[in-house]
Amino acid sequence: MPLPTPRGPLSEALCADLTSGTLRPATLALADQAAASPVPLADDDLQVALYTCYELHYRGFDEVDDRWEWDPQLLALRAVLERAFEAALRDAAAPWVRACPEGTVDRQLAAMVAADDGPSLSGHMAKQADEEQWAEFLTLRSVYHLKEADPHTWAIPRIAGRAKAALVEIQADEYGGGSPVRMHSALFARLMRTFDLDDTHGAHVDAAPAEVLATLNAMSFLGLHRRLRGAVVGHLALVEMTSTAPSRRYASGLRRLGKGDDATLFYDEHVEADAVHEQVASVDMCGSLVAAEPELRDDVLLGAAIALELESRAGARVLQEWTAGRSALRPVAQSSPRSDSSAASR
Repeated sequence: MPLPTPRGPLSEALCADLTSGTLRPATLALADQAAASPVPLADDDLQVALYTCYELHYRGFDEVDDRWEWDPQLLALRAVLERAFEAALRDAAAPWVRACPEGTVDRQLAAMVAADDGPSLSGHMAKQADEEQWAEFLTLRSVYHLKEADPHTWAIPRIAGRAKAALVEIQADEYGGGSPVRMHSALFARLMRTFDLDDTHGAHVDAAPAEVLATLNAMSFLGLHRRLRGAVVGHLALVEMTSTAPSRRYASGLRRLGKGDDATLFYDEHVEADAVHEQVASVDMCGSLVAAEPELRDDVLLGAAIALELESRAGARVLQEWTAGRSALRPVAQSSPRSDSSAASR
């Protein structure tokens, strides 16, 4: 896939350097400047630069040599951005963690979910969203859902015992139980095609505002650092624990628009699977991890809080734009129908 469109001096210099093969000292200096952003979680330049660095660990880019993945200078640049990103994540998550009652970690996670009373994007999609808003919603969700499960899978080799087995159980369902057409990413692609949207991996990154990119970057950040294995496990647990009811609402919204099984299957699958995953994630995965490594409890709660807070911010950004009568997509890259060559390739 192509590199994302730059959104500022750092991402512009970074993309140029990755294609030229040389990371310039001036680009490293720009990373220091970007890291000083007063709003790292909403800074387009910082978030697209982080996304670019992280994507080298997934599918990579057409015009970038794969050896950049482990380039020491690029990792140093990424670390500069990550320090600012992590500090912002911890600040944003702190109120959620402080509000957690005492008790077992599964009860703490449940209390965190119950405390979430923010605006409901899924409620809007169920009752009010028209076809255009649904197309925008799917365009933005595709940034994560077309690689669904991959960021959390980094945790598998980093934990052991019952926690690892529970994580693998969850991820096996995410990857379709061995059936490529049942993989959740494939089901989401199928849903996108019912709206005639390009379902190519990474096709809509340019359309996603910083708040949406931050949700994906946080998963990659947590998953790629072994010291944060508790946080990525907690993040996954909250994703599973908050999926069933919204998925039911999303499916309802699609049916309201007259969409059939090709469209609703992705969310119907999540209603069924995640109802089981809730207990597996909170008790078997997180509970077992904390029992084996008690010092990771705070990190589990941190990851869960990050999931809730960033999802809330991204949803609020979308609803804010729609309420104002504007598109939720970045104007430089509106969602586009699939090209003839893209459709023919399937």
